[in-house]
Amino acid sequence: MRNTRRRMTWLLLALAAVLLGNAGYLHAKAALAQVLLERAWQRQLAGDTAAKPWPWADTRPLARLRVAALDIDQIVLAGDSGRSLAFGPAWNEASSLPGSGGTSVISGHRDTHFSFLKNIGNGDIVEIERAGTRLRYRVARHAIVDARSMRIATHAGGDRLLLVTCYPFDDWVAGGPLRYVVEAEAVMQEIR
Repeated sequence: MRNTRRRMTWLLLALAAVLLGNAGYLHAKAALAQVLLERAWQRQLAGDTAAKPWPWADTRPLARLRVAALDIDQIVLAGDSGRSLAFGPAWNEASSLPGSGGTSVISGHRDTHFSFLKNIGNGDIVEIERAGTRLRYRVARHAIVDARSMRIATHAGGDRLLLVTCYPFDDWVAGGPLRYVVEAEAVMQEIR
């Protein structure tokens, strides 16, 4: 009986270590990726239009996303494939580029880069820096939608930004059909 308890205790400790290690790995990978993406972003600003964050990357920095009210500063990747989203927020290529008119969609994981969306408020300013231009958007609405029935008119008039992540934020199981959508409307554009 005593040996069984001891084995069970060690088994539970090992399982806990694996689970905590996996969670720590995901957050460490996300943080390291933003450092490498920042370097590639700086190379891109210096004129290297093909700058990749690491040699085998199938994506590149597209923009910088800032929310000063929440101390958020992240590099946005081109193309929101699962591989890109593992390293940072990413722009959906079926949507308009930020600042080009229409709706731009940027997605991120709820448990890493876009966990801040649960704290963003109406009226907060989201800045997108792209190609020497700083775009400012004011958060107007939040919605929880079912991804199976959600359709976005991405090339309609106006200039708006949708920040999208899975919902609920604290769910144990990733994925699912619900999405948390933050809609922001363009307020001003500054040329630097």
